[in-house]
Formats: sequence, C-alpha cells, structure tokens
Amino acid sequence: MDDDQRAFLDDLLATDSPSGFEAAAQRVWVEYVERFADDVRTDGYGNAVAVYEGGGGPRLAFTGHADEIGFMVAAISDDGFLHLTPVGGTDKSVSKGRHVRVHGDETVNGVVGQAAIHVRDKDDQSYDDVTEMTVDIGAADGEDAREVVSVGDPVTVAQSPHSLRGSLLSARGLDNRAGVWVAAEALRRAAERGAESTVYAVSTVQEEVGLSGAKMVGYDLDPDAAVAVDVTHASDHPEFPGNKHNEVALGDGPVVARGAGNHGALVDAARDAADAADVDVQLQATGIRTGTDADAFYTTRSGIPSLNLGLPNRYMHTPAEVVDLDDLDAAADLLAALAVREAGRDGFSVDV
Repeated sequence: MDDDQRAFLDDLLATDSPSGFEAAAQRVWVEYVERFADDVRTDGYGNAVAVYEGGGGPRLAFTGHADEIGFMVAAISDDGFLHLTPVGGTDKSVSKGRHVRVHGDETVNGVVGQAAIHVRDKDDQSYDDVTEMTVDIGAADGEDAREVVSVGDPVTVAQSPHSLRGSLLSARGLDNRAGVWVAAEALRRAAERGAESTVYAVSTVQEEVGLSGAKMVGYDLDPDAAVAVDVTHASDHPEFPGNKHNEVALGDGPVVARGAGNHGALVDAARDAADAADVDVQLQATGIRTGTDADAFYTTRSGIPSLNLGLPNRYMHTPAEVVDLDDLDAAADLLAALAVREAGRDGFSVDV
C-alpha cells in the first residue's frame, strides 16, 4: 500500500457514514476512482459504481459497503439530553462513555453518558440497551438543544485511527471502509494489468440495515459474477469465544468463504487466481449465510454467481476494530488477478 493508497483509506476512515447517510463517504470514494475508471455513476440512493471497460470478457462486480453502524437521535428531552436508537448492529456493551458526533446542519460534539463507577450498583453487571442511553451535548435545556439538533440526526462515535505494531491498523468503521478500499483498488489494478474483463467497482449503501444497496445494484448491473468484499471475524485473539470455530488470522491473507450463497465455480476461480498471483488465502465455512452483500447478490434476478471475500478483522462492531493492511493489499491483488484470468470465460455455472 503506497502513500496515495493509504491516504485514500485514511480519508474514508475520517468520514462519518452511518447507514442512510453515506453521501460524504461516497464522495471520497468517487473522487478517488474517477482518476482511473472509464465511467463513474451513482443511483437514487447513493450507491456508487465505477467501470473499467476491459473488453469482451465477463462482467465482474467487486463490491464493498460504505455504511457503518451508529445511532440516531430518537427524542430530545426538555432538559436538553438526546435519546438514542441504534442504526445497524450497534454493540451496547461498548457504547457508553464514548465521545460522539451528532450530524445535523452542523456537527455537534457530545458524549454518551455513563454514571461514575462510584455511584453505580457494583452487583449489576448488565448493559443498558441503546434506547436507554442518552447523549449530553452540553445544552442548557431542550430549547437550546433543538437549535442545533433534530430528531433523526445520525450519531457516530468519535474515534481516530491508530496504527499498531507492524502493518496493523485500528479504527472505527473498518467495517467496511476496508472493503470499499479493496473494491476501488482491485479495479485500478485490473486496469493497470490490461484485464479483458469488464470490472465494476461498487460502493453500496445500507448494508448494515438489510443489504439494501446491494439489492438495488445487483438488479441494475446484473453482472456475470459479484464478489462482496467485507470484514470477517478473526479468531487469533484471546477475546474470541472458544466455541466459535474458525481458522481466520490477521496477516494470513483474504478469506474465501465456502457454502451458502458462495458459488462453487467462483470459489474455485478465486482460489486459482490466488495461486497464480502468489496470494495466500484462508478458507471459511458459511453453512447458512455470509451476513454480507453476497447474500443479496446471489438471490437477485435469476441468481448472480456470488462470493464473499473476507478481510480478517478483530473486535468487529466496536470502535476499535483491527485489520492488517497487508490483507487489504492481497485482496486487491487477488481480485485483479481474477479479472485477468477469467477474461476468456463465458460465464459461471454449476456443472450438473
């Protein structure tokens, strides 16, 4: 990852993008891919699509989702505190005592209130639901708060990225800024290598609230195959439950999912491309669903051959997610190699 590519990732991470309010992050993404794509377009809900016209090969969509989990202002009390509702799978166990940003006509700083340990019931180890939490913006009263905040304003955790040892990076929203970074970089690298496949790099919206953007884009593009790049759970840390079995580790390469909606021919093609490009990959079993945009793509129209390509991630859906930047680079190289290798393929189908 060179300095320009890292600056792109940093810009994505610095831009708040809760589900339903992705426009700012999509602008960052579009401005980057416009430099090397043949065409870039957005749709009515803000899904962004960049195109590399490679020739007569298959049409491949490499996708990530732009949205992140967060909160929304549900009500404003007469004493000026903001009541919350979750946006996506917000983790209530790590939500209190956080600095947050409320995104109205202007950005307002706040904190999610947490009673001091001295005055809490020490025997009560339960966590309040998000709907029981409040944000303190320092307002004198409800009238003062309503001058700068409205019901329905999105709220995000204010957490800056931190580089860890080696090539590890910690940040909020790596789910899924990492994926949209890979989608953009895969298109750029496929174009640089003269791939004769047509490549769509896609940054979808509203994945965290029902895979909604992928349903729109999948129907609109109707590609020959779609690869949804998203973070997946790394198990190489002490906090990972011992009864949740997988073999995913940071730094060991992107993760090819198998089972459920992961199309067998596309799985094989990805593994072959990885071998040809000398990219290490890991495998993951998804017996029921992937929990990613791949689940939407493979059931769109008459069934788009789809694959979930995972990026190992520790502490998912917390403000301190951790990825290895080398895995992101490897994933982009794998997808570029896939676009090159599969240029002669007519399509993807299951041999019966």
